[in-house]
Amino acid sequence: MARRAGLSADACIVNVRQVSNLTDQRSCRRQGTRMDNRAAASAPQIDGVVFDCDGVLVDSESLSTQVTQKIVADLGWHVELDVLGDLLTGCSHEFYVEQVEKNIGRTLEPGWDDPYRGWLERALRAELTAVPGIHRAVADIDLPTAVASNSRHERIRMSLELVGLLPAFDGTIVSAEDVAAGKPAPDVYLRAAQLIGVPPARCVAVDDSPFGVIAAQRAGMFVLAFAGTADPRRLPTGNRTHVFDDMEQLPELIRALRADGRIGDLTT
Repeated sequence: MARRAGLSADACIVNVRQVSNLTDQRSCRRQGTRMDNRAAASAPQIDGVVFDCDGVLVDSESLSTQVTQKIVADLGWHVELDVLGDLLTGCSHEFYVEQVEKNIGRTLEPGWDDPYRGWLERALRAELTAVPGIHRAVADIDLPTAVASNSRHERIRMSLELVGLLPAFDGTIVSAEDVAAGKPAPDVYLRAAQLIGVPPARCVAVDDSPFGVIAAQRAGMFVLAFAGTADPRRLPTGNRTHVFDDMEQLPELIRALRADGRIGDLTT
């Protein structure tokens, strides 16, 4: 009977090392899988996006401030354009009236703004453009979307129609006219989330004004604060808020947030 060849000491060492390496590799793979699973579990469930209108979808802030400067000057309040923009951008109509009355020293009568109603519309129809990159960004976001704005419905719809964005949001537009209080109260954002059937905590809000960012934060949403034309230092920050300045980045920022729950200073 042939004698069975035994393994040499060197061969045994090689085999032990191979088994050890294989065990380590399997352990690493298991650890990697657990880490991936933990990352997926920690990532937020983002199911909707709510946009402000002026300054986010349409590039109207500078036009609006120029017209407002002319209106308040006609009423007796002479103020620098940049000061007016910092004070009023994104504010509610009530705050606007309060500031005008404070600075002209009298109460405005009902219908005070009737002579000025066509001023802004003419400026928008002549010069309004979309925020650069917003058409591609909206098209690349495969989630329910809505608009939450302090502007009146008539102005929101006209603005979106002028730049070709109305079909993307028709039926999911919320105005301060629809709620008890405009921004910085959270009402418009909460109503917009309700319209698209998504809990506020699973929505991303995109806004460009301090009033709007605060409103979205109060609504419990993740906030992407757009600083395309504004000084980013004016925008509120926080653990669920990230400031960005290029609208073409928006779809990727949302994908990153959905994937691992973190983009820059925004974490879950």
